[in-house]
Amino acid sequence: MPRFYCSLPLAPGLPLDLPDAVAHHVHVLRLQPGAMLTLFNGEGGEYAAELLSVDKKRARALLGAHVAREAELPFALTLAQALPEASKMDWIIEKAVELGVTSIAPLAAQRCVVRLSGERAAKRLAHWQGVIVAASEQSGRNRLAQLAPVESFGSFIATPGAQRRILLSPRAGTSLAAWAQTQQPHALTIMIGPEGGFTAQEEEEAVAAGALALSMGPRVLRTETAGMAATATLAALWGQAQPAA
Repeated sequence: MPRFYCSLPLAPGLPLDLPDAVAHHVHVLRLQPGAMLTLFNGEGGEYAAELLSVDKKRARALLGAHVAREAELPFALTLAQALPEASKMDWIIEKAVELGVTSIAPLAAQRCVVRLSGERAAKRLAHWQGVIVAASEQSGRNRLAQLAPVESFGSFIATPGAQRRILLSPRAGTSLAAWAQTQQPHALTIMIGPEGGFTAQEEEEAVAAGALALSMGPRVLRTETAGMAATATLAALWGQAQPAA
């Protein structure tokens, strides 16, 4: 059954004109009146819906019962990703959402080749928000991962966070997996460097600000691999456990 994000108030029995983006997808999929859809608005759960009508630019549906289904990890996880080259960030965000990341914070680190600011940054953020929506629709998540504005590494480190911060470094003596096995599930921020990694100065600043440096084992992972491996590791070790109070 096709799933669509619908950024509107939803309620059982409500006839609804679908947003333009959803109506476009309905046309692309060649869905006909009577087809069943699943709609969610990011506030939790989902709704079965029947397509009532379709014309050239619009589509209308009737909402059915609310289903309180969630597919979230039992702990909040933020991916603080230093900006990689080219379109790698699209792939990183897509896979992070599929794996259950709660928030994504793009970072401008010293070794980042890509530099974003002003209108260019706003356009990339809008594009990445679309990637989050599409990945949520595909993966069965009913809540959207939050996307933070692009922030410099120094500013990010200097701002106190509610979550414990883990900086992944091949120079760290303890692995994320070994550390996680001794911990109860709790909210975390995983910090991933760009191509070439964080500089030694950045790592020192992060640790001085309270971050814990951990590795992903004996192999050096690419920037687009490290965050996914870390998220999958935590999901495997903590995914079925109850979060700490």
